[in-house]
Amino acid sequence: MTQQKWFVTGASGGLGMEIVKRALRAGHTVVATVQRPESLISMAEQYGSQLVIEKLDVTDIGQINAVATKHDDADVIVNNAGGAVIGAMEELTDAEIRQQLDLNLIGPIYITRAFLPALRARRNGRIVYITSIGGRVGFPSGAMYHAAKFGLEGFAEAVSQEVADFGIKTIIIEPGSMKTNFQANIRWTRETEAYRNSAVGAVRRYIEEHGEENNAGDPVKIADAIYGITQQAQPQLRIALGVDTYATLKQAYANSLNVLEAQKELAESVAFAGKTGFMPNA
Repeated sequence: MTQQKWFVTGASGGLGMEIVKRALRAGHTVVATVQRPESLISMAEQYGSQLVIEKLDVTDIGQINAVATKHDDADVIVNNAGGAVIGAMEELTDAEIRQQLDLNLIGPIYITRAFLPALRARRNGRIVYITSIGGRVGFPSGAMYHAAKFGLEGFAEAVSQEVADFGIKTIIIEPGSMKTNFQANIRWTRETEAYRNSAVGAVRRYIEEHGEENNAGDPVKIADAIYGITQQAQPQLRIALGVDTYATLKQAYANSLNVLEAQKELAESVAFAGKTGFMPNA
C-alpha cells in the first residue's frame, strides 16, 4: 500500500469523521479539520501522530491558506464540510444566503486553489467533493443549498478537465440521505404564513416528521466506498451513493432527456446554416 496523507474538512462528526476513521484504519496520515478540536480528542489519543487535528472554518479564506500551506504535501483532499438552511427563498436572511454560498461553494473553491499548486508540481493527487443529490436535482425549500451544490458540481467538473493532464483525479460524490448529524444540524428559516401550506411547507413538514426515519445511507459504508474509489487508478468523475440518489437521478435524467429531445427541432432552428457552435469537448 502506498502511504498517503489525507486532508478532510468537516471531520467532527457524521460522514467526515467516518472518512477520517477509514483512512486511519488503512494506515494513512490524516489531517482532520474541525471548528471544535475537542470533538476529536479520543480519536487523537488512539492514533497519536497519525492523526493531525487542525482548527479550520472553511468560510475563512485566510485560515484556509494558512492550514493548506502547513499541509501542502497532502495527497487526498476531501471537501466534506457543508450544511443546509431550509425554508423558502423569501424567508432567508442576507446572512443565511451568504453563509450557504461561503460554506458549500466558496470554501471548497479556495481549498482547491490552495492545494492545486503542490498537487500539480507532484503530478499526482485526488480532490474529492462531497456534494449531494441536491447538487443535481432541486427541491423546494433548499434554494441556496442547491445553488451552492449545483455550482460546486460545475466547478469540479470544469477543474477536473483543467488538471487531468497533471495526474490529478477529481471525484464528485453525490450522497443521498444518511444516518448522520446532518439533519440535526439543519438550520431552519423563520416560517412565514405565505409559505406554510405551500410546497415549501410540505417539505419542511416531511423533514420534521419523517426525515430521520427515512434516512437510508449508512455513513460507514459510504466512507468505505469513498475510500475505495480514491484508490482506483481511473475513478469516475461522478459517483452516486444511495438508493434515493440512484432512483431520483435516474428519473431526473430520463425526464431531462425526454424534454431535450422534444426541443431538438426548435434548438436547431435558431442556428446559422452550417455552423456547429461551441463544442470544445466534442
